[in-house]
Amino acid sequence: MNFHQAVKITRQALEREGLPGGDAVPLVNHAMGRDGLRYADHTTLSQDMTPAAEARLAAALTARLARQPVSQIRGWRDFWNHRFTVTPDVLDPRPDTETLVAHALEAPFSRVLDLGTGSGAILISLRAGRPGAQGLGTDISAAALDVARGNARTIGVAAEFVLSDWFAGVTGTFDLIVSIPPYIAEHEMPGLDPEVRDWEPRVALTPGGDGLGACRAITAGAGAHLAPGGRLMVEIGPTQGAAVRAMFQAAGLRDIRILPDLDGRDRVVAGLSPARSG
Repeated sequence: MNFHQAVKITRQALEREGLPGGDAVPLVNHAMGRDGLRYADHTTLSQDMTPAAEARLAAALTARLARQPVSQIRGWRDFWNHRFTVTPDVLDPRPDTETLVAHALEAPFSRVLDLGTGSGAILISLRAGRPGAQGLGTDISAAALDVARGNARTIGVAAEFVLSDWFAGVTGTFDLIVSIPPYIAEHEMPGLDPEVRDWEPRVALTPGGDGLGACRAITAGAGAHLAPGGRLMVEIGPTQGAAVRAMFQAAGLRDIRILPDLDGRDRVVAGLSPARSG
C-alpha cells in the first residue's frame, strides 16, 4: 500500500463514521514519519508503506475513530511560531488563543505570569517574542508542568514553572499576567465535541457552575501581583465578555477592552492596573 492508497482508505474509514476526511493526510504522514508534509508533495504519492508504518496507521486510525484528537495522536500542535508537544494532560493550543498572544506582544513587558500554563504555549510564545523578559508559568497539574518544561527546553526558551493553584504559590509582581482559565459552564460540558470532552483534562475545561469561578479567583487576586500599570489578559467564552468586564471593573482595573478572535467573537478581556499615585 502506497501513500496515495493509504490516504484514500483512511479517508473512507473516517467519513463512514462522520469524521473529517481531511484528517487522513496528517494520520498517514504521521504513520510514515513524515509529519508536516503536504498532500501535494508528490514525492510521497507512490512511496510504499513499510509494515511498521501500516501498523502505526492502523493504531492511529483506531485512536481517531475513538475520537482522540489528531494533535494527541501525532503528539504535537503548531501554535504561533512554534511546534508544541501536546498530551491528554494539557489543552490543545487553539488558533483563537493566538489572539491573546498577538495583543500581549503589542506592548512591552519585562516580567510575565501565565496562570494555568498547560502546555506552556502562551508563556513560551511570549518569552520567544520578548527574549529579555522573565516568565513564570503555574499549573495545578504536575503532569502539565512536565509537558510545559519539555516544550520550553525543545524550543529553547528559559522560563520557570511551578505547581500552584492560581496565585497560591506566586510571589512578587508582574507587568503582564495572562491566563486561559477553565471557563466552560457545567451545563455546557455534555454538548462539547468528544475530542474535547473526553480527551482533554476536565480541570482545564470547566470550574463547574456557571464557568466563571476561575475568572473570579484570578481577577480577585491579580491586584496583589500586578505592577503599577501592568496588564491582565484572560481568555473567555464568547458569551462571557460583559460578566468578565464587570469583574475587572470591580477589581479596580482600567482601560478594559474585550478583544475579538479570528471569527469576530469575544475572546479576550484585557485591563490595566492603576498607575502608582504620586
